[in-house]
Amino acid sequence: MIEPENENENEKTDAVREVVQRGLWFEELEPGVRYLHRPGRTVTEADNVLFSTLTMNGQALHLDAAWSETQPFGQRLMNSMFTLATMVGASVGQLTQGTTVANLGFSEISFPHPLFHGDTMYSESTVLEKRLSKSRPGQGVVTFEHLARNQDGELVARAVRSALMWCAPQAGEER
Repeated sequence: MIEPENENENEKTDAVREVVQRGLWFEELEPGVRYLHRPGRTVTEADNVLFSTLTMNGQALHLDAAWSETQPFGQRLMNSMFTLATMVGASVGQLTQGTTVANLGFSEISFPHPLFHGDTMYSESTVLEKRLSKSRPGQGVVTFEHLARNQDGELVARAVRSALMWCAPQAGEER
């Protein structure tokens, strides 16, 4: 171990500014703005098998390669709940990490094109609308549209979701 030359050498002389990764406060979310979540996520057979079995979804379209080859798409499909969870999950670091109070629900969910093993999913979110909460001071309701496309630009998932978000803290207030 190298010993300091004097007792004060280990003391900080310059204050270091720290930035904690977080999502956006209610006030920072603007209707009509589209947020692109990168990097994309290449989905695998392991993702599909693990997610399907963890959630007790024994659907052969996710797990049985031989049988799935006889079906209209000719191969296994990614579990649509995995697709939904991954699409919304991709938005967390950019939009809601530490700034959301609760997920309020989904009003629309669709899967217009299948997602297959080896596809890369790219997610994006648009703020559709927002309003301050009438019953919860310091919070607001934000409606997001989440979209996921594969590497060819085909829409594989769409969801409209409402979340209860924190307003920005006032001076001296912490969240």
